[in-house]
Amino acid sequence: MGICSAAVSADSGHDTLVYDIDEKKISAYASFSKDKIEKFIFESGLPEMLARNRDRIKFTTDYKVVVNFLDEADAIFMCLPTPEKPNALGETNLDYYNTAAEKLAEHLTHRTNGEQKNYLVIVNKSTVPINMADETARILRARGVKNFGVVSNPEFLVEGKAVEGSVRPDRVVIGADKEKDFAIMRQVYRRFVDSAGVKYIEVSPREAAAAKLLANYILFSRVVTTYDVVGRVCESFPDVSFENVRKVLTSEPRIGGWGFYDSVYAGGSCFIKDALSLAHQMETAGARASHVRTTLESNEFQRDFFFSRAESEAQFSWAGKKVAVLGVAFKQDTNDVRHSPAFDIVKHLENADVKLIQVYDPAAMRSFREHYGKTARVAYAENIEEAIAHTDACLILTDWPQFKTVSDIILAVAKKGYLIMDGRRMLATEYEKLQTAGCDILAVGSPFLPGKNKSK
Repeated sequence: MGICSAAVSADSGHDTLVYDIDEKKISAYASFSKDKIEKFIFESGLPEMLARNRDRIKFTTDYKVVVNFLDEADAIFMCLPTPEKPNALGETNLDYYNTAAEKLAEHLTHRTNGEQKNYLVIVNKSTVPINMADETARILRARGVKNFGVVSNPEFLVEGKAVEGSVRPDRVVIGADKEKDFAIMRQVYRRFVDSAGVKYIEVSPREAAAAKLLANYILFSRVVTTYDVVGRVCESFPDVSFENVRKVLTSEPRIGGWGFYDSVYAGGSCFIKDALSLAHQMETAGARASHVRTTLESNEFQRDFFFSRAESEAQFSWAGKKVAVLGVAFKQDTNDVRHSPAFDIVKHLENADVKLIQVYDPAAMRSFREHYGKTARVAYAENIEEAIAHTDACLILTDWPQFKTVSDIILAVAKKGYLIMDGRRMLATEYEKLQTAGCDILAVGSPFLPGKNKSK
């Protein structure tokens, strides 16, 4: 989020300074090298945009450079991680944010030789609690900071398409309490203010923060409802094709087509975290949040139920088997593994006493390996063919386009009774062919599809 915001800021003609404590990450960004940048973030068009604007964007891990920049700054974007607290039912962990705000406040009091002449805005770009702008102002005032405003400017970007979404947003939302703050943000986003294709919306900071959480929850709920209700119906009744049902339902304009795909899980950095935060804030305010909680529970159920179907429906025993896992990113076009279903699925496989798990992902292998850790039963393949070779079963967990063509690879190595678990319906058009070849298929949105001609 932060690096994409910085890239678009520079691309909009603003002098931009990026600060982070991670020296390796900053060094990669400052190199303007596509290969180095994509070791940390896989976003189409980002390395190229940074390189094009290298004269207007600087990177540093030295806070003294930030301090010197404060005298000239008009806006400071807070792009800090705001994860959920472990075992806290959704309360946001604001440690990173508060530490950064406290440090910033200390130095803001010294700008323009302590006179604090220049007015600037602190912009909450992170997804934060609804009342965070008030809390940020309190932190700054407690330190003696003057001549400032606090703005909420949530992002509504799609991972993997963040640069495109930043350059061509459908809306820009600015939450502020003062006209002076709105005026500064209009200058920051001047390329979008009068754009015919962009909705430029000005509201209060609390409305902007609430709208961000609610938007992500509504999208999250749509995805979960698709597989927990629509998909479950298609799994429960024979001759009810998920694709055909989807065609009927999405032809209704009030329903629309977004998010109408079956999946093993809805992961990523936003949906789960923001739904948890929304539920916690609603409950803390005395409101009922059972719908939000149920959506979260249904998401967890989907992942674990999908895995359990191997034994309950296909009578497949994992013990001693070699298994391919295709996809560890939470979705295609990213190397982000946050809340990826692969973590729990691989752990389930290990607990089920598989002999070997051969993992492959075109972009997220490094991130998954760093977070999952080393284990004797998990190997990392160089390509799809290596992942599938000599296996007894294959699980498809990410919707990478290249996984749509794995059926021929599977058929080249599969024995009768080979189990395919399609967590994304990537092979839906190939199910009949795979069954005919003797493969058993368990797919989200379908009943168990047993292989044919197993005795041959």
